Amino acid sequence: MYKLLTHNDLDGIGCGILAKLAFGDQVDVRYNSISSLNREVEFFLEKRDKETFLFITDLSVNEENEIKLEEFYKSGGKVKLIDHHKSAVSFNNYEWGHVEVENKQGKLTSATSLYYDYLISQQLIDEKEVISEFVELVRQYDTWEWEKNNNIVAKRLNTLFFLVSMDHFEETMLLRLKENDHFFFNEFENKILEMEEDSIERYIRRKKRQLVQTESNGHFIGVIYAELYHSELGNELGKEYPHLDYIVILNIGSKRMGFRTIHDDVDVSEIAATYGGGGHAKASGASLSEEAYKTFVAGTFHIEPLRIDAKRNKYNVKGSSFGTLYQGQNNQVFFIYPLDDGLTNWKIKNNGHTKEETFENFEEAEKYIKRHYQVWLEKDEQFVQYLMDEIKTQK
Repeated sequence: MYKLLTHNDLDGIGCGILAKLAFGDQVDVRYNSISSLNREVEFFLEKRDKETFLFITDLSVNEENEIKLEEFYKSGGKVKLIDHHKSAVSFNNYEWGHVEVENKQGKLTSATSLYYDYLISQQLIDEKEVISEFVELVRQYDTWEWEKNNNIVAKRLNTLFFLVSMDHFEETMLLRLKENDHFFFNEFENKILEMEEDSIERYIRRKKRQLVQTESNGHFIGVIYAELYHSELGNELGKEYPHLDYIVILNIGSKRMGFRTIHDDVDVSEIAATYGGGGHAKASGASLSEEAYKTFVAGTFHIEPLRIDAKRNKYNVKGSSFGTLYQGQNNQVFFIYPLDDGLTNWKIKNNGHTKEETFENFEEAEKYIKRHYQVWLEKDEQFVQYLMDEIKTQK
């Protein structure tokens, strides 16, 4: 017999589907939150069942269960922990632990991809093209590689996972992987996915106007309250406000918070760890502790939301050789302009006064005023009026 304890997200259920393909009725699969995993491990270890092979995927246990699992293994128990989170690499110190963040080809891994490789290497499952396609979709979504590759199918797979019950998703995928040569969505799934994508777009458009900006431990961050679509929302907010180091998404009802970033030089798993959480470099989570509440809720409640940059401008565009106009709080006006035709040096004029700093490129100048003054791109009308006023002043 086999027992699999895995995460309750897409990567976790991917492992569950692989286990059922490999072992059929001989495996008991349990999907867990981060907090419930340790209780499940304790229940298993209390039975001292050395005939059942225990798999733990996409999650890692606490220190107490770590010690107990080592004792269980040394006494003849069968256990394998497979994970891909950086916070779990210490489990590689055990014979029963296998944690790999990046494979030998330089690709980021997922628990599903690592578990698939393990099952193949142990001749517990036959490699099949449709299964490999499914595993790759899960991997690309979980590592956010799908966005770089514009792999909408991977994103849609995760959307479908949240649209239907876990049992239905698992049953449907098992049947599809058993009976087909290639992965696909059927007509009904495509229809509901299109409807859901419209709903997500409307939700994100509304939420973009609710983000507030603050500073914490040397980072400029955005804070927002949301109960839905955390991954999509965090990604879109990061792209809308790239001057922010990361986004904090608060779910007051569940007392949870998510951390998202689009920047390669920011690791939100390290930030989440300071609040007792963890995850990936670009997407992590933690419980909303008292300390976090003071920082992200009480500390930002009085702050006005950021204003969105003007859209569909023809003249007041970013990086223009004619300069770019921004509006700030308290009627402050900021104008970013190049000093040379090569656009290699940029200056900022604030209410008619040129600031001392010189920036190597437009992006750095814009980042500076967005971080320190919370400005937004003005509409064409104000830009044209500003230039006309500047000409009049110079006469």
